[in-house]
Amino acid sequence: MASERGDLSQQDVFDRIAPGWYSRRHWTIFRTELEELAGKWAKGRLLNVGCGHGADFLAFCKEFELHGLDFSEGMLRYAVRYAKKFHFEPALVRADAATLPYANNSFDWAIAVASYHHLESAESRRNALVELRRVLKPGGEAFVTVWNRWQPAFWLRPKQTYVTWSTKQAELRRYYYLFSRCELETLARGAGFKVLRSFAESSYRFPMLQFSKNICLLVAKID
Repeated sequence: MASERGDLSQQDVFDRIAPGWYSRRHWTIFRTELEELAGKWAKGRLLNVGCGHGADFLAFCKEFELHGLDFSEGMLRYAVRYAKKFHFEPALVRADAATLPYANNSFDWAIAVASYHHLESAESRRNALVELRRVLKPGGEAFVTVWNRWQPAFWLRPKQTYVTWSTKQAELRRYYYLFSRCELETLARGAGFKVLRSFAESSYRFPMLQFSKNICLLVAKID
């Protein structure tokens, strides 16, 4: 296996891991959370920011008008394949989460699952939340997840780190910005959101909330 290549952009990295990601991450780990939201939200136009290969659409594929974006062309190709397999038709575009290609007040609901922790600058992370609020309709809600800085596996890592993904050809480095719960909530409020709920993923069964693998945030656009 070749050594990791540090000259690849993150877009290139995700293009290269897309085939393996489709196979090894075929089902969302947030099925419980997304199905609960689908039941609560009921219907409407839904945006999936950083949709990857499309697994997070499944909970919404019957009653919602689905839209998704990702910066990886490779991931979007597999999202098309995933949608055909499960018989739904999302409108997909290649775009950056920090500059959404949609008009103001375009969506009733949004999800951004494991997306914002891949943004490589403070400005892009801030802009992504501002843009998310901009494209939501007043009263609209968004569900956001990121990896938690304080999960035990990351105690000895810096806030900006790389996690490898192995293919037959190489080990590829995925960038992660590790959020704390307070930091994510502050960023969302700074973008103009109301934080409705901050919680751990449903699969986390321990009483110490701050050590969960993921931070889940439900926010609303309140004008």
